[in-house]
Amino acid sequence: MVSLPGSPATSLLRFLFLGLTTLAPPSRAQLELHVPPGLTKLQAIEGAEVVLPMWYTLQGEVSSTKPKPWEVLTLMWFLEEEKGLMEVLSHISGVTSSKTGASLVYSMPSRNVSLRLQGLQEKDSGPYLCSVNVQASQGKESRVHSSRTLELNVLVPPAPPSCHLRGVPRVGTNVTLGCQSPRSKPAAQYQWVRSPPSSQVFFAPALDAIRGSLSLKNLSISMSGVYICKAHNEVGSAQCNVTLEVSTGHGATVVAGAVVGTLVGLGLLAVLVILYHRRAKALEEPANDIKEDAIAPRTLPWPKGSDTISKNGTLSSVTSARALRLPRGTPRPGALTPTPSLSSQVPPSPGLPRTDGAHPQPISHNPAGVSSSALSRMGAVPVMVPAQSQAGSLV
Repeated sequence: MVSLPGSPATSLLRFLFLGLTTLAPPSRAQLELHVPPGLTKLQAIEGAEVVLPMWYTLQGEVSSTKPKPWEVLTLMWFLEEEKGLMEVLSHISGVTSSKTGASLVYSMPSRNVSLRLQGLQEKDSGPYLCSVNVQASQGKESRVHSSRTLELNVLVPPAPPSCHLRGVPRVGTNVTLGCQSPRSKPAAQYQWVRSPPSSQVFFAPALDAIRGSLSLKNLSISMSGVYICKAHNEVGSAQCNVTLEVSTGHGATVVAGAVVGTLVGLGLLAVLVILYHRRAKALEEPANDIKEDAIAPRTLPWPKGSDTISKNGTLSSVTSARALRLPRGTPRPGALTPTPSLSSQVPPSPGLPRTDGAHPQPISHNPAGVSSSALSRMGAVPVMVPAQSQAGSLV
């Protein structure tokens, strides 16, 4: 298209548009443009074609006839836009030029000046101005002019919409199904239906036909299925669908229970391990420590040099108290009295008999000592006496 103000033939276009002549004064003949009744406003679908009907007659003619041999036609079609007139087609001096997709329905010369538009786009909508300038009579340099406007509205069917789901489809919850077409002229209306076998058609207030939303409340398992959204206007339609799967939520509960159970089990296991280590440590500490306030075990007096003491400090035999008891008289030559214990201040062992309630009297030591055989003849009985280990426990 070419803008009228910027065209190289600006003066000529203005002359044609205003119906002025530079050759001679206007004649009394008149030119009239005709449009079929009811076709002043046309509608067409994007991508299709349309014909803008127009023909002209001269003064006194009832109907359109073939042009006279002396008629010279100058024709122009314009699209009126906000920025000015845009040239669509022109026929000047027998030469026709046009933009892509525009052409004359009838070849020239003809009084039918209808315009055909193919491959329509939405931007082709608007008022179309037809301007006709004709030499009116034979032998006279006179021209007549007329113009008329037709309105074209290019409609666009809805583009394929997109469907989406908002919300979590679980039993008892609410969700919203959305549907929107990115392009439509006029604006699309929306309708939601549920596909078979559970066919269902939805209406307001659950359905918003303008925004394309469908509200589903208090979901149940039976509401699962395929939901179809249809976007439509007066020239076409398109659709999309979304699958609704309503769950009971048990799956999520089982997973959450398993996770919680695992964490609790690990926590109990950790507590048991900690308690086991603390108990083991508590049992090891008394065995490794020597208590300062521990009482030494009670011991019996032993003969000096006796071979009845083993290398590990335990007693192998001890004379009985009866054999070691001294006579009231003078002691026999060669007889020995028991030697006082190293811990003489510790009371005697309760397992041994006392000697008349009196404490043993210290006597002189026999340098020779007493042999184990002599102790046996004297009636001594071997007795095991516990000893204390270095760790403080009794052996």
